[in-house]
Amino acid sequence: MLTIRDLNQYYGGSHTLRDVSFDIPMGCTTLLGRNGVGKTTLLKCLMGLVPARSGALMFEGKDITRLTPYARAKLGIAYVPQGREIFPRLTVEENLRMGLATRPRSASIPAQIFGMFPVLKDMLARRGGDLSGGQQQQLAIGRALAMQPKLLILDEPTEGIQPSIIKDIERVIRTLAQQGEMAILLVEQYYDFARSLADHYVVMSRGEVIKSGAGADMERENVKACLAL
Repeated sequence: MLTIRDLNQYYGGSHTLRDVSFDIPMGCTTLLGRNGVGKTTLLKCLMGLVPARSGALMFEGKDITRLTPYARAKLGIAYVPQGREIFPRLTVEENLRMGLATRPRSASIPAQIFGMFPVLKDMLARRGGDLSGGQQQQLAIGRALAMQPKLLILDEPTEGIQPSIIKDIERVIRTLAQQGEMAILLVEQYYDFARSLADHYVVMSRGEVIKSGAGADMERENVKACLAL
């Protein structure tokens, strides 16, 4: 689905991404690493929010390295950033409709979203800023799903979320991965959550990929120890 090859990025004199290369196939790929290793910078490069200094990004065989964020979204890449970044003064319905921007004008909010997050249907008229943190995370994921993406990128969706909603998010990600219609890149620093969902895994440290493989092999390959380096 998405191929990342020899991606490099700098902030000032700091080399934040160092020849990063891996593939994101169908299913769920989890990207792990401690804070500050370059995970969010990588995601911003994937979305075009930060230009790559060098390297290449190929999406379904198309070179997207220099495309604008909007063009990448139009191709079917959806991004749920860390911190959610919903529109607090817009209603839940208006937030969800923002996810329809790349679809035909006649498109409506997919009913599947309300099946996955029933609370959103009950709160359509409420402002996004009035929702709890967990509900805002559900809204942010729902907004991304409204565009019916081919690739869904999630940046630490469990951060600051109550356990009951983490379970809901885990269930939704697993369902989407099992449907086989979407590739998912899940960025996490919490090992157990990532392992439970990973079809594939990638570990970063100091801007580099230090380990990758099949999700089923994470225990045998002692991936958890890599996160404690």
